[in-house]
Amino acid sequence: MTNILMVCLGNICRSPLAEGILKAKLPRNSFTVDSAGTANYHSGSQPDRRSVAVAKKYGLDISKLKARQFDVSDFDRFDLIYVMDESNYRNVMALARDDNDKAKVDFVLNEIYPKENYTVPDPYYGGDQGFENVYNMLDEACSIIAKKLI
Repeated sequence: MTNILMVCLGNICRSPLAEGILKAKLPRNSFTVDSAGTANYHSGSQPDRRSVAVAKKYGLDISKLKARQFDVSDFDRFDLIYVMDESNYRNVMALARDDNDKAKVDFVLNEIYPKENYTVPDPYYGGDQGFENVYNMLDEACSIIAKKLI
């Protein structure tokens, strides 16, 4: 079983979308996909209604996901940890205990643009189009991840 974690800031916009998208692309009997935020602002909350709406538009239901904060124990539970931006990367790496932990962490868009460390923009303060754009970026990256893993 391969365990994959998607990480953003509050775990209500980008990472739940990434979780839902990647879950839909991988066989559930061989993979688990989860998401977390580096901050605890929204712990226990459902994803942002705009993330839920854009996921639903593409046939995915992420409405039952609950936000949680990234924890050092996630390094033990997950084989791959994908972050959405530089701030997420720094926060996750600050909790890494050793090189093994650090080796698990990468920018999700490095799947499309290797070693470029591009950011998935946080759509929280923008309009619906930002969520659509984020969905499309994550869908492309998750398709590459799935193709590599299956």
